[in-house]
Amino acid sequence: MAYTPELSRHHSATLRRIAWASGMPMTKALEDVFEYLGRTLDPGKICSACRDKTKCQSCPFNRIGASHAKNS
Repeated sequence: MAYTPELSRHHSATLRRIAWASGMPMTKALEDVFEYLGRTLDPGKICSACRDKTKCQSCPFNRIGASHAKNS
């Protein structure tokens, strides 16, 4: 990964609470948040703004024929 964003104190505390409630480490909780967003956000809006069309087959926003494989 070329860029790793840092979380603000507020968002880190929010993620920590999600992790505690889920009984998992923060890294796994963050992955689960992204998985959830991949299933719930409007794919049309995400795909139309996307700047990397090379990952469409494994993208969680590609709901038509997407592999949805984790760690792709």
